[in-house]
Amino acid sequence: MIEQIDKEYVLQTYARNYVNFKKGINATLFDENEKDYIDFTAGIAVVSVGHGNKRVADAIYKQVSNITHMSNLYAIEPQALLAKKIAQFSNMDIKIFFSNSGAEANEGAIKIARKYGQTQFEKKRYKVITLTHSFHGRTITTVKATGQKAMHTQNFEPYPEGFSYNHSIKDVYDAIDDETAAVMIELVQGEGGVQPLDKKEVQDLANYLKERKILLIVDEVQTGIYRTGEFLASNLYEITPDIVTLAKGLGGGVPIGAVLTTHKDILTYGDHGSTFGGNFLSTTAALEVLDILEETKNSGALDETIIHFQNKLSEVYEKFTNLFTKEVGLGLMRGLRVKDGETLTQIINEAFTQGVLVLKAGKHTLRLLPPLTISKEEINEGFKRLENALSKIK
Repeated sequence: MIEQIDKEYVLQTYARNYVNFKKGINATLFDENEKDYIDFTAGIAVVSVGHGNKRVADAIYKQVSNITHMSNLYAIEPQALLAKKIAQFSNMDIKIFFSNSGAEANEGAIKIARKYGQTQFEKKRYKVITLTHSFHGRTITTVKATGQKAMHTQNFEPYPEGFSYNHSIKDVYDAIDDETAAVMIELVQGEGGVQPLDKKEVQDLANYLKERKILLIVDEVQTGIYRTGEFLASNLYEITPDIVTLAKGLGGGVPIGAVLTTHKDILTYGDHGSTFGGNFLSTTAALEVLDILEETKNSGALDETIIHFQNKLSEVYEKFTNLFTKEVGLGLMRGLRVKDGETLTQIINEAFTQGVLVLKAGKHTLRLLPPLTISKEEINEGFKRLENALSKIK
């Protein structure tokens, strides 16, 4: 039934699996037939504190019982409190703009970079350099900012000008010219194959850009909110970017995005806006999510979970070297390079049959993004099911 309705009324922009999930408890999902699945996807790194989290649900219920939304023409208390908490957790001197998604956050970051380039140099600057395997969103501008050529189809031309791509951090230096306003990177490339950048190379680039007053934008839509073990991957890499973007795990499933910037006075009244961005619902949910994750981190539970997950993943890698060529990732943003794309598709499909949800990244990477609150029992069961799936791949 759901498949028929979906195909008749919903634009078919995804190759869907028509399982009908009805309930979730932490990292375990149940379909309409009560079959259970271990979720190693978290809605693509979104459901950071698990499915059906009672604390988040209670906070949302209490808020929507009073006010769900007001426009940003009025002060929004949970928005202000969330901005303060993010600033404190980030250890950065920043102000924050709230949006509804990662793509919108990256649009905001690019607008800040453009205005910075237009106002802070004698010769105006507008160019943004990104990396070849990057992914920054699905809007016209963020598609163009994305370094994957497959995303730049003729169907959506003409694209905005001013973006260029480099294969590695080392190549960025030669691409910088007197029209470069910013360099935009992901510290762990998600869609690009769960590929972490080299820490020393990133630190050297950050220092080089700072000396030349070129902005460093770090897209932490996927890596942020403790996904790599620290609040920001930027904290883990020990850098202070000019701009950081967040989304995904911040709202625990409620849509929200954020642009963090150390250039606190670049945007002024009328430069940017969002009807829904930072409303009562999304920021209340995010406040509760951050409280839960702060407790999880401070108690040591998050670090223990990361270690246990990594150990189980390594066991699988060692056991199935006939299928995998490399183990990649950081924190609970993990991947296994698969020998070819056809095998990867078989693994994802068989894993689903065995009752564990996994993802694809790039052309050949099996991606694992479990809820940050996943239990050891769920981890063990998920990898047991994954091994069952892998044993059936020829």
